[in-house]
Amino acid sequence: MAAYHAGEWQSAIAELRTYHRMSGAQSHLAVIADSERALGRPERAIDLFRGADQEKLDPAVAIELLIVAAGARGDLGQRDAAVAMLQVPELTTDAVQPWTARLRYAYADALLAVGRRTEAREWFSRAAEVDAEAETDAAERLLELDGVVIEGDDEDEVAEELAAGPGAPGAVPARPDADASSMTADGDQDDLGSDEPVAEATGDADPTAQNSPADPPGTDDERNADAEAAPGTSREAEGTEEPEARQR
Repeated sequence: MAAYHAGEWQSAIAELRTYHRMSGAQSHLAVIADSERALGRPERAIDLFRGADQEKLDPAVAIELLIVAAGARGDLGQRDAAVAMLQVPELTTDAVQPWTARLRYAYADALLAVGRRTEAREWFSRAAEVDAEAETDAAERLLELDGVVIEGDDEDEVAEELAAGPGAPGAVPARPDADASSMTADGDQDDLGSDEPVAEATGDADPTAQNSPADPPGTDDERNADAEAAPGTSREAEGTEEPEARQR
């Protein structure tokens, strides 16, 4: 059965046939027939139905095999034959069995395939009534026939897109280059901001002048004395030149 559920149809057929030969049981005929259908061999599925000993089959296995065989008829384009095959006493019984919903669903689907829409709607409704475990999508098929549009599917798709979008945990940023450039720009702004106080200090005053001590007393007098001494020096120079001129 693991191979069947994994979709390994050929392996499932081989394993189940071996089991049947060893045990003598026919409990998996419906599974083998369904695997034949999946492999595109509906004729073999019908042959399995015809060759089965219906009296020895468990009722549940017999109904499942019937459903598969009717589906195989539909695969071959024999849609009216599929409808006829499913018209068995178990279809209209009031007693609800584990396979009742599946049988009614298969019959409704076969009716819809031949264009008997009103009858198909009735049997989809009857299938939904007994399908407490939601083994089929009879309720959804019934809504489709009534023209009801289910909007929840679109909302779920949007929610999935948002969950996988930017900002979700583990998601890649939508614009990684832009994020990197913004980080660089922020870093440049921080550097510029740290340089601005230095620029202001440089423009206001000379750091050396700010740190130098005040001029000691007497500095202005010394400069004045130097200024007064300068003319005297020039006069001394002139006086030195005049005697030489007279001697000449």
